[in-house]
Amino acid sequence: MGRYYRYRLPLWCRECLFILERSLLPIIIFQAIRTLFIPTSFDIIILSILIGVYISFRLHWI
Repeated sequence: MGRYYRYRLPLWCRECLFILERSLLPIIIFQAIRTLFIPTSFDIIILSILIGVYISFRLHWI
């Protein structure tokens, strides 16, 4: 359903999704490096949420 649902959205919303999808990997890499040097529970939670959203994009759930 996610594959076809994203094309029913308004154009501005679709563009925001595409931009988010492209910029998510560099943000995950930065957050992973930050978590390696200064690990806090908040950093780990943020990193796991970002990885979950990235996997959702890759599997076309969003």
